[in-house]
Amino acid sequence: MQILTTKQALQAAVSECQQAGKTIGLVPTMGALHEGHATLVRRAVKENDVCIVSVFVNPTQFNNQEDLKKYPRNLERDAELLRSIGAAYVFAPTPEEMYSAEEMNTTFQFDFAGLDQVMEGKMRPGHFNGVVQVVSRLFYLTKPRRAYFGEKDFQQLAIIHHMVERSSMAGSFGDLEIVDCPIVRETSGLALSSRNERLSAQERETALAISRTLFASLEWSKSQTVKEVQQRVIDTINAVPGLEVEYYEIVDQSSLLPTDRFDHAIGCVTVYCGPVRLIDNIKYA
Repeated sequence: MQILTTKQALQAAVSECQQAGKTIGLVPTMGALHEGHATLVRRAVKENDVCIVSVFVNPTQFNNQEDLKKYPRNLERDAELLRSIGAAYVFAPTPEEMYSAEEMNTTFQFDFAGLDQVMEGKMRPGHFNGVVQVVSRLFYLTKPRRAYFGEKDFQQLAIIHHMVERSSMAGSFGDLEIVDCPIVRETSGLALSSRNERLSAQERETALAISRTLFASLEWSKSQTVKEVQQRVIDTINAVPGLEVEYYEIVDQSSLLPTDRFDHAIGCVTVYCGPVRLIDNIKYA
């Protein structure tokens, strides 16, 4: 496995793969890798000739600079894991390598067709502009046949699908396939997240109420309305000392717009566990 730190080195490796007729699978990450990431990488290794994993804490998608500073980073540990599961290349650039000074200080513009106006987009203005900026750049640099993303970041995944559909009309990314991968959870039910590293032992125990409540809401949905279930989830989580719901929205899985039906609906939640912001979701149908 090779660790590449420049765009030039990455493009040289990609060119070599293309000349050999090899398919490339890309797994974009911000590092602090866990079993959820490992699941994506193993699938990319299995389904492609070459797997490239990017490890880059993207500053343009953080609207909270303190959150950016605290985001866990451990490239040595990440590389050890990736080497053990078969990744061929790790792309680990600096922000200065990825962006010019102008790009770092200018909001990337994209037509989200309204997908960025709800949930995470409402709470984190500009976040998805940064996500699209870095992911589109990674696609151009790596020219993957497939790219792998986890469903825990469901709104992000919907936006990436939208970006690729729009861009494919212009032939920007060729026949790129976005591969959706299910949420990976601990045996306790807690959704795996790099942010879990910031939780204390007590906070990890407290955070279990998030997934437990979401799973319980599947049963509630059999006899209650969407609005009733939505409020019950919020009230149940907020009743747990140490947890505070930022939002819980039940939306259509395609449009991300609020829905009054559970058919094709997904419930997306963001909860503060102490100072740590956690996200999760549950599909109703």
